[in-house]
Amino acid sequence: MAQLSIIIPTLNEATTLARTLRQVKALYPPAWQVLVVDGGSSDNTAQIAADAGVVVLRSEGAGRAIQMNHGARAATGDLLCFLHADTLIPDDLVQVAERTLADTSIACAGFISLMGHGDNIRWDISALNLLKTYLAPLLFRPHLYLRGLRLLFGDQVMICRRRDFRLCGGFDAKLPIMEDGDLCLRMLSQGRIVLINRVVESSDRRVQQWGRWKAITTYLSIGIFWGLGVPPSRLKRFYEDIR
Repeated sequence: MAQLSIIIPTLNEATTLARTLRQVKALYPPAWQVLVVDGGSSDNTAQIAADAGVVVLRSEGAGRAIQMNHGARAATGDLLCFLHADTLIPDDLVQVAERTLADTSIACAGFISLMGHGDNIRWDISALNLLKTYLAPLLFRPHLYLRGLRLLFGDQVMICRRRDFRLCGGFDAKLPIMEDGDLCLRMLSQGRIVLINRVVESSDRRVQQWGRWKAITTYLSIGIFWGLGVPPSRLKRFYEDIR
């Protein structure tokens, strides 16, 4: 059985983390280790993680790329899973990760993300995010699309081999957003990027605050401008933090 290290970056995630960790602890077979990497929460996020019996790490700064790199350096599993604190995963995640990455031509994989809360799924936003996985590389990097590039985002629960993650340098700590898409571009040197035909459920809290049309416009704009080469530091202003 593969040894899967789950890395969860957090910053003031007290309202969502406990539920996510309950699912993580219920995985069968279990994960090799679970690392919550906190970026300086002012709420009781770290205490919730400690109470759940997982390892709590303090990163040298806030920012998902920084925190996930910190977790990857501490990880001892041969497979890595990067999980957002507001995302729910299937209980056979470990088996799915092992089966997917048993194919040596695959370097990184993610899931179909359904955005919503409870039984209320936002099918339009979920479909848009699914389309971006295929359309963004097809439109903006067609030569890489033919080599196996697919664009994955953090709420799709990215999995990869620890060795491949290190070989391509991990996440770019300078990027405030789109660190996941950037990793996909560099991970392609190790193999194909694929979408697993299974779903995870991600919180729609950002859509609740923005509203449906602002969310659609924002997600589309960021994807298009990133594809055209606009630096993520300029795109960040459209993507404020929401907890």
